[in-house]
Amino acid sequence: MKTPKDDRPSAHAPRSNRERTEATRHALLEAARGLFVEKGYGDTSTPEVSVAAGTTRGALYHHFIDKRDLFRQVLQRESQAVREDILAATPPDLSPRAALILGAQAYLRAMTMPGRTRLLLIDGPAVLGLSDAIAIDDAHAGDTLHEGLAAALGERADVDIASLATLLSAAFDRAALEIDAGADAQRVGEAMVWLVERVLAEGGKRTKTK
Repeated sequence: MKTPKDDRPSAHAPRSNRERTEATRHALLEAARGLFVEKGYGDTSTPEVSVAAGTTRGALYHHFIDKRDLFRQVLQRESQAVREDILAATPPDLSPRAALILGAQAYLRAMTMPGRTRLLLIDGPAVLGLSDAIAIDDAHAGDTLHEGLAAALGERADVDIASLATLLSAAFDRAALEIDAGADAQRVGEAMVWLVERVLAEGGKRTKTK
């Protein structure tokens, strides 16, 4: 009697070309991240990355234009990870105020990942330039902040939301740098929550000019 054929892939089935390609890319990004954090961008060479990833320089240049492109992709992946942590901490059923506060706390937690502050806030602007580093942030974590402020303040806002998000983002980055340098994470986090609450309280008030 025949048994039904099991169409599930075997644990030992060979990987597809796409799977091998993704595995190689992942290994290169992981190896590059480790070396960029340990040695810095300037002291890391592409041959070192290839060796650490267990692949060839040809494979590296198949996936990335050059070392700068590799570094950019590492930063984009780090920034995306921060965004995902913020989104995970702020489900859609939260009030805008609660989402901003929990998102602020999630951002600071996410930035404590070893090496992340150096990559995103120190080496990123130095290697790619400030405008490119800001663009990467705006596409990920910065986007969640802008959306959160717009939802919380809405039409009552008497301030340009984009400008406010830019300034508040700078405060968050400084807080992450302070924590990375050894400041008390709880105290810094509490100060940032206080700042967010003041922004929400004052953001909808019409200011008077002389």
